Amino acid sequence: MSLVSSEPQGHPEHAYLLANKWLNANKLAELVKTQGCHLLGLVYKKGKFSAIEEQQLKSAIDAYRMGKGLTEEDMQEIIFPKNEKQKDNIFWSEITSAVPQRPIIAVYHHVRRTCHPMKQQGKWSSEEDALLRQSVADLGQQWEKVSERVGRRSADCRDRYRNHIINKEIRVTAGPWSKEEEDQLTQIVTQMTVDQGKDLDNDVFWGRVSELMGGKRGRQQCRIKWTDALSKTVKNEGQKPRWSQQDAFILVHKVDSLNVRDDTEIDWKTLSDPHWNLWSAHTLQRRWLTMKRGIKGFEDMTHQEIMDILRVKKAQLPAIPSVPRKRKERKVTSAAAIADSELQRDFPTAEVSQGGEA
Repeated sequence: MSLVSSEPQGHPEHAYLLANKWLNANKLAELVKTQGCHLLGLVYKKGKFSAIEEQQLKSAIDAYRMGKGLTEEDMQEIIFPKNEKQKDNIFWSEITSAVPQRPIIAVYHHVRRTCHPMKQQGKWSSEEDALLRQSVADLGQQWEKVSERVGRRSADCRDRYRNHIINKEIRVTAGPWSKEEEDQLTQIVTQMTVDQGKDLDNDVFWGRVSELMGGKRGRQQCRIKWTDALSKTVKNEGQKPRWSQQDAFILVHKVDSLNVRDDTEIDWKTLSDPHWNLWSAHTLQRRWLTMKRGIKGFEDMTHQEIMDILRVKKAQLPAIPSVPRKRKERKVTSAAAIADSELQRDFPTAEVSQGGEA
């Protein structure tokens, strides 16, 4: 599948600022709100790098290497200098210019992560776990120093320690959650968010949640259990909603409205709205992939070709049942978020594709 496409140019002053100023997340957020006059508010992208951006960065790095007559070993020394304070700002600014809506600090961390020589080392051994535990005991959570001793990337050491080493002796590593555990997790998350006027989906500190669970479930376990199972029930006043053809219809409609070149560019957290907020970003992404993979030959199609097929398959909004069900109806009727006139404009009449839950 071809990913060749031109990046939207956006505002040149924004692109120059992002490629040349090492701004942290707080400063970027401040500039979004306060930048005035000719800049009219800084605009930049966050989240996972898309497949197109990955390709653009790779091309920029290759062009830099060939233009300077450098070897692959030379590039490793530029990307991973012995002293981080000696980083080559010209190199980082030049390749960041290839993805004009990305901050230079985000490109720096992304490239160092994807180009790291230790990025793919497979499953952790018990000996490595023991060395990691001892290294943290000796050095504290100084992950770069721990990385040198363990021989794994600093981010991998950090995640391994947080997700698998801490409270390993008391953690439940497998098996279904008990009703008591689910109730406890729900109470912790709601107290951390709703009770303080914060977002149920985005303002949760999962390391702290794991601590409040007594360490019996890891931060990753808590996050997945909440986002994929419990959050939708809480939002639906205790009723467990089922993914419907109405939801599939709306998901296709929303993805189509984004006008992205490839679905790796989608920030799934932005798809929910007050009328359709039951589903987590992970659930929406998983449902989209299920629909996409249901198309024969999707691997060789562009995103637009896939979109054209799904737009027809999900063109007609399924009728809302007129006879009340015995169980409590969902609090949110997702179809209500889309005006009839908008549906007729965007979706020509077609037979609804039948299919159950994926």
